[in-house]
Amino acid sequence: MTPARRRRRFRPRLRSALAWLATRDRLNFLVTNRVPRRALTVLVGRLSRIEHPWVRDVSIWAWRLFADLDLAEARTLEFRSMHDCFTRQLLSGARPPDPREEVLASPSDGIVGACGTIERGVLLQAKDSSYALADLLAGDEALAGELEGGRYVTLRLSSGMYHRFHAPHDCRVTRVTYVSGDAYNVNPAALARVPRLFCRNERAIVRCRLAGGDGPTVVLVPVGAILVASIRLQFLDVTLHLRYRGPNEMPCDATLAKGEEMGWFEHGSTIVVLAPAPFELAPGLVTGRRVRAGEALLVREDGA
Repeated sequence: MTPARRRRRFRPRLRSALAWLATRDRLNFLVTNRVPRRALTVLVGRLSRIEHPWVRDVSIWAWRLFADLDLAEARTLEFRSMHDCFTRQLLSGARPPDPREEVLASPSDGIVGACGTIERGVLLQAKDSSYALADLLAGDEALAGELEGGRYVTLRLSSGMYHRFHAPHDCRVTRVTYVSGDAYNVNPAALARVPRLFCRNERAIVRCRLAGGDGPTVVLVPVGAILVASIRLQFLDVTLHLRYRGPNEMPCDATLAKGEEMGWFEHGSTIVVLAPAPFELAPGLVTGRRVRAGEALLVREDGA
């Protein structure tokens, strides 16, 4: 048997074994969370940036074993490092935003997690597990109050997905609060076991005032995770990562068009989208649905 044929027979078996392990929630949780998360995150972050063909190729090969990595829409396949592949851009026009004025477009590709109405300042994390919105917002009770009665959508980005995120509407970013924190995995196994996980992990709170003068404020909360936990925002000349202590307040005044790139994750993670009333969940938006950046996520009922 030739080496190429042996590799073709080996890969499906290895994928099946990894898929089996992924379905064992307790084992998955132990492997990805009962480790020195911050130290491992910093280490993998450094390794991922090594621009050496051998390191790059082995890293991407190993990544493909664990993730459904699809590079068909990538702008280029000539990557300098695994990090370069992870933060890849897509072909022009690959994620057109929904053009309707009343629609908030999904800022990223993702799998819809918990979603619904913000009631008494509480959001659902997973079944039988919730957290306080003010905790997620680094103690900003006033902002949490503005969002009471509105809607929230949790988008989980798996490691093989496109990891850049975009403006959900024409808007002006008025302030960013960066909160350093832990680096728990954000997969379902961890969400079911770690209370208030999103409030404990590294995150950025991005306030976006929608276009139209005194438009409502929509909030995006990108949440970091284990391994390369860093967040980059195009309109801030700094990479937000675990070495910062927070909260760090960053006033800014950045005007973005709907669908314009806002930034990217440097590992798979989550974005929590928060919108005040009268926004409602887009038709057909339910837990478990896969969405792409630009698709309708929330719709303003009054059409304003």
